[in-house]
Amino acid sequence: MREPSSYRWCVIVPTYNNERTLANILERILVYTHEVIVINDGSTDRTREILQNFPQITVLHQEKNSGKGAALRKGFTYALENGYEYAITIDSDGQHFPEDIPNFLQRLEEKGEPVLLIGARNMSQEGIPRRSSFGNKFSNFWFWFETGIRLEDTQSGFRLYPLSEMPKKYYTPKFEFEIESIVRSAWKGIPVENIPVQVHYQDRVSHFRPVRDFARISVLNTILVTCTLLYIKPRDFFRNLKKKELKQFIKEEILESSAPPHVKALSMALGVFWGIVPLWGFQTLGVIGSAYALRLNKMIAFGFSNISLPPFIPIIILASIKLGTWLITGPEVNEGTLEIEKHLVQYIVGGSVLALVMSSITGILGYIFFRSKVHA
Repeated sequence: MREPSSYRWCVIVPTYNNERTLANILERILVYTHEVIVINDGSTDRTREILQNFPQITVLHQEKNSGKGAALRKGFTYALENGYEYAITIDSDGQHFPEDIPNFLQRLEEKGEPVLLIGARNMSQEGIPRRSSFGNKFSNFWFWFETGIRLEDTQSGFRLYPLSEMPKKYYTPKFEFEIESIVRSAWKGIPVENIPVQVHYQDRVSHFRPVRDFARISVLNTILVTCTLLYIKPRDFFRNLKKKELKQFIKEEILESSAPPHVKALSMALGVFWGIVPLWGFQTLGVIGSAYALRLNKMIAFGFSNISLPPFIPIIILASIKLGTWLITGPEVNEGTLEIEKHLVQYIVGGSVLALVMSSITGILGYIFFRSKVHA
């Protein structure tokens, strides 16, 4: 038995009706460690009988099948309570190779800091179902959208988790838990990386239900995207701004950005547009979402959208109503008792035009400025 690590780690194996492959997987894991925790998630086959042949491992039984996420959460809780720092999770369906365990530990030692590692399978090799390959690409895209981190594989269950660093509370009980766990870990600042692993797809028993589980994952991603746009991106922006002097922030995030001049100028224009346009409550969602869609600099766009910070809001509203009243007939504006409800149509029209005009001016000036820097 080999335990090549200075950290205290264990292997967690969630299992449900995998009687054909379970014993073989456990025997191969035991070559590397006896610190094994199996969560029997309400299996109705010979799983209990098979597990009795492995007295050296810890077995946690769930009487009712609750889902992979619930099983992993139970395993994490037990591991933390028993002093483990890291947990390697591996499926019991024969897909993963326990022989790759040392590679996770070696990468952990090389990092020297908490990291969440996901085994990257070769999804282009022969025998990989097309459905699995598509699902992985779909998951990779949304993980990137929600965290800004590009990975080759976000669906592999062969992982190394930094137990004490991860969020303490989760909300998903089934396959979607593996998405929630890595997204929310990334939001906490934990590095999430891939590591190459082998994969075997022939004759494996999968309990993934394409329609129902894909729907659950889609709902989860909708929630995570909303959280990303409304909270995570604004939070990260202000955290970044607080860590740096304003001059340093402008220098690093705007002046020294690797984006070409037209991209930076359009990002500024987009930010100003969303900062002025009369869509209060949706501006953060709009600026981050459209910056992603248009492949512009999200940091610059969001920064310039803050033209609508509280000190400037009355000025923007007054200018919008004044412009709207000039463009279309409406009630006379009394600046002493400004009532948006009374001038709502003028405000919407004027605010929209003002947003277009100011964003255009900002974009043009920004482009001239950045072009001059390039040729300086």
